[in-house]
Amino acid sequence: MTAETMSNALLAGADQDGSYTARHLMVLEGLEAVRKRPGMYIGSTDSRGLMHCVWEIFDNGVDEALAGVCDRIDVLFHDDGSVEVRDNGRGIPVDKEPKTGLSGVEVVMTKLHAGGKFGGGSYSASGGLHGVGASVVNALSSRLDVEVDRDGSTYAVGFRRGTPGQFEGEGDGARFEAKNGLRKLRRKAASKGRNGTRIRFWPDRQIFLKDARLDLEQLLGRARQTAFLVPGLTIVVRDERTDVPEAKREDGSPAGPREETFRYDGGIAEFCEFLSPDRPICDVLRLTGSGTFKETVPVLDERGHMTPTEMTRDLEVDIALRWGTGYDTTLRSFVNVVATPKGGTHVVGFERSLTRTVNEALRSAKILRVAEDDVTKDDATEGLTAVVTVRLAEPQFEGQTKEVLGTSAASRIVAAVVAKELKAFLASTKKNDKIAARAVLDKVAAAARTRIAARQHKEAQRRKTALESSSLPAKLADCRSDDLDRNELFIVEGDSALGTAKLARNSEFQALLPIRGKILNVQRSSVSDMLKNAECAAIIQVIGAGSGRTFDIDQARYGKVILMADADVDGAHIRCLLLTLFQRYMRPMVEAGRVFAAVPPLHRIELTRPKKGQDKFLYTHSDEELRRTLLEFQRKNIGYKEPQRYKGLGEMDADQLAETTMDPRGRILRRINVGDLEAAEGTFELLMGNEVAPRKEFIVNSAGTLDRSRIDA
Repeated sequence: MTAETMSNALLAGADQDGSYTARHLMVLEGLEAVRKRPGMYIGSTDSRGLMHCVWEIFDNGVDEALAGVCDRIDVLFHDDGSVEVRDNGRGIPVDKEPKTGLSGVEVVMTKLHAGGKFGGGSYSASGGLHGVGASVVNALSSRLDVEVDRDGSTYAVGFRRGTPGQFEGEGDGARFEAKNGLRKLRRKAASKGRNGTRIRFWPDRQIFLKDARLDLEQLLGRARQTAFLVPGLTIVVRDERTDVPEAKREDGSPAGPREETFRYDGGIAEFCEFLSPDRPICDVLRLTGSGTFKETVPVLDERGHMTPTEMTRDLEVDIALRWGTGYDTTLRSFVNVVATPKGGTHVVGFERSLTRTVNEALRSAKILRVAEDDVTKDDATEGLTAVVTVRLAEPQFEGQTKEVLGTSAASRIVAAVVAKELKAFLASTKKNDKIAARAVLDKVAAAARTRIAARQHKEAQRRKTALESSSLPAKLADCRSDDLDRNELFIVEGDSALGTAKLARNSEFQALLPIRGKILNVQRSSVSDMLKNAECAAIIQVIGAGSGRTFDIDQARYGKVILMADADVDGAHIRCLLLTLFQRYMRPMVEAGRVFAAVPPLHRIELTRPKKGQDKFLYTHSDEELRRTLLEFQRKNIGYKEPQRYKGLGEMDADQLAETTMDPRGRILRRINVGDLEAAEGTFELLMGNEVAPRKEFIVNSAGTLDRSRIDA
């Protein structure tokens, strides 16, 4: 068994008598091993494995781009189920390889662990490492065609399940010849000065599952990602298939070929901006640097023997990151433009160094108090979007699918670069950088405090029922029912209104929670300040579903939350403060339409001589409604006493409050509906946020157009 062929000794099966001898062993030579155990090389034989074959050929073109000899790659999904990848690189070598006597194309396509990426100097950094990518695709293809433009000529060769030969005709079913002595690689035509490689393969349906499909959206994502990582590279994706849903219009007619082109000159900084899901609190930072390490690797000597040799490797680090206002973390990592979705040593080094450097900066700036614990990785990466890339020759991956980097030195080098570059930003004395760095540190510290507070709330505030908990506020007047769809919580302004509301409510399903005056403006306060506020804490405790990111609407104890405040300016302000609390820390309640504002009347009109069947008392909810009602009475000659204006809920007796505001049969509720959360967040920030100047300007400009009935209603 030679170094150019990979042999697997497999158990062919024992006799019925249980004997097991050497004749039961099966030796698979070369590409037979790939066809016998395809999952070892491409992960699976479903759609994921099929797309992995596309990546193997596509990455070879990308490696040419990394070497600076290719600036365009085309990927085509043909209508017959085949895939074609074209690049304008140097072209696969076509001369004879001295050891095997085969052309370079045949060596690359038929020999496992053969290629130009084993430290021969052709590629300083590449995604292909094991020399099995193209040969594996060839082994798993019922037909594969290769055309190479090189040295002024175009060369061609075909393969049937890994065997080289010539096809006569188009498509997978064309006649194939592979006779001994037949010239495999042949000169086809003059290439007119262009170089490059074109590979087209038909996946073997004897290997792949029937439902394995080529995923266009996955290819578009990979092409876009690669174009970001290799600035100046143009990638064209064309889908000519007609038998897939995305190739048809709604009426079933063909939509025609779909083609998209990707080219980005901004590199990973532009990629970071593209991935960012939220508003930034700092500009995109580029952390770049390099380092060296030594490793012992076997190298072929002049006689073809493998000799352990200590080599010095260079590792280049390029990281783009940006913090935003959101909570989610988006991190993409790459090694020589190969994505490592499961991370590896480079990601470990990045996250550890990031957390350590941020902690040092927080302590140095005295943002974290002495008694507070260090922030964690999750705190430091909250709202972070980062693209981590490293480039090195012959990186060590875990498996052929290259999802995890295993080169141990990468962790140390990446950590050193991050510590140096990030520390320089966080400690910068430049005005803009200093402001941005402070915003980042404040966000990380707030995330840590939020995490601690959320954990405490989750442990202390959730409960099954009010009877099973002793943490409910004493001032809560709870209801008896456990029916979530029926239960209502009234948040009542003031203790005076509470007394009346207790008599007016239906204690079976209506609960009351009084608040004292105007609660904390949580838009301008930290999470810790909000939690220290007795009124805010009481509301969160009573609802019983947590707050912020830990809020679980399924744990809420009430189907409706009704804000019941006086129908005046102060009452409107209190409702605004309460809605700010719900919008920021219990937003799912608003999204689900479970938050309401009660609409108590402003006036009561007593009729002097009510007719039979006519109510003696009528209520109006605005000055405009009062004027209309009185004009109607005068027109109809209906007598009435001087209307009574309510200054607050406490002026009503229990019967009046029940009839007008609390009894579901006669009350008016205004549902709080946040249709556009982003616009709503901007409005809350304008009305309740830290920036006073925009709010003052809004008030001045809007004073002349104010409809006072909207405040009093």
